[in-house]
Amino acid sequence: MNRTTDPQKDDTVAADLTIVRIFNAPRALVWQVWTDPAHTMQWMGPRDYPAVVFEQDVQTGGRWRGCLRGVANADDELWQGGEYREVVAPERLVFTFAWDGGMETLVTVIFEELGDKTRMIFHQTPFASIEDRDGHNGGWNSAFDRLDDWLVAKS
Repeated sequence: MNRTTDPQKDDTVAADLTIVRIFNAPRALVWQVWTDPAHTMQWMGPRDYPAVVFEQDVQTGGRWRGCLRGVANADDELWQGGEYREVVAPERLVFTFAWDGGMETLVTVIFEELGDKTRMIFHQTPFASIEDRDGHNGGWNSAFDRLDDWLVAKS
């Protein structure tokens, strides 16, 4: 697996996040594990806050909703959700993301076929602060590590 994280370090610019990962799995499988809740439940959320609920209606205008629960404290739950704005199988997902009561961001995920591998380009914007962006950077990268583990298990 190859990982590049490119958060902007200049506080004077818009806080957005781009993560590029290369997975050793074909694009069709990577798409499936992003769009089938039976698979998404296996990798969504950071290692210390895995998903315990994840529902999705992957179509333009469809909704998604998930709950992450703390491993160290099972009473610590983080609910999130959004709406799919664009679904182009197996190339592109665009959806909104918001913690319950939080600011809405827009996530775009591009899946590029590289033979039997897949380059995933993940972009999320805007964030209220650099700290929020950096928190998401850590959380998403942990989730993508779990995604990589799940893809290895499925390949």
